Amino acid sequence: MERPVQPDLHLVAPERRPRRSTAPYVLAAPALIWLLVLFVIPMIAMASLSLQEGTSLEGFRQTFRFANFTDAIADNGAFLVRSLRNGVIVTVAALLIAYPVAYWIAFYGGRFKSVFLFLLLLPFFISFVIRTVAWSFILSDDGIVLGTLKSIGLLPESYHVLGTTFAVVAGITYNLVPFTILPLYVSLEQVDRSLVEAAKDLYSNRAQAFLKVVFPLSLPGVFAAVLLTSIPAIGDYVNAAVLGNFAPGTSMIGNVIQAEFLRNRDYPEGAALAFVLMAVMVVGAVIYARVLGTERITEG
Repeated sequence: MERPVQPDLHLVAPERRPRRSTAPYVLAAPALIWLLVLFVIPMIAMASLSLQEGTSLEGFRQTFRFANFTDAIADNGAFLVRSLRNGVIVTVAALLIAYPVAYWIAFYGGRFKSVFLFLLLLPFFISFVIRTVAWSFILSDDGIVLGTLKSIGLLPESYHVLGTTFAVVAGITYNLVPFTILPLYVSLEQVDRSLVEAAKDLYSNRAQAFLKVVFPLSLPGVFAAVLLTSIPAIGDYVNAAVLGNFAPGTSMIGNVIQAEFLRNRDYPEGAALAFVLMAVMVVGAVIYARVLGTERITEG
């Protein structure tokens, strides 16, 4: 009896492409909508406004007047330079204050690390404006500090702190120190302690172990801390208004932008000045990242 021989062929079913899950897009949708409504659309509106001309009484019309940017720089260059200078001073001062604190908590805080971090952040549960106004009362000419020192003869009656660059810089530094401490602490907490012990085994003292091991490994935290501190410091206007008391030489670029919008009603120049400030900060951040080498520090 003969049997038909079946050819040894296998039918290969076409591969089905795996369906892309919509879950990531659904999860990202609220954040994307938030950015679109509160960042992208306002930025487009501000960009359009910065190229208009007119008055608040007659209205503004789109004329693509790029001279608004050059006028903003020419009229307010001194305020921009002052803001950049104050931002650099605040960033350096905050790093000098925050690094030892973050280092001590990370290496010597033990099981109380969370408690120390909570105590550092506790005053900042109060409103930024309220804390700044409180400092204006404390540092007033007849306040609890200066008034007491003057009454016992340690300071002359004419001495004052409010209305000076020192008061503005000190206020901004105080308000931004937590933004400096937290990324530094996170970076220092991730340093492998065995590397420090190995450095000591190779006859390094504490200073050498810190400079050769701990500090290079904490550079990602330094990078983040500088960005988180310098950007709001340059754009600050609350401390300059409250602690600077609008004295000559204390107003910053944020105060000028606020005045252009709320007092002068010169919306195009205010918008142009805001874009100039943003461009300066973006360029500065890019240069800083290139100089420090973000790829190197993130790989380290």
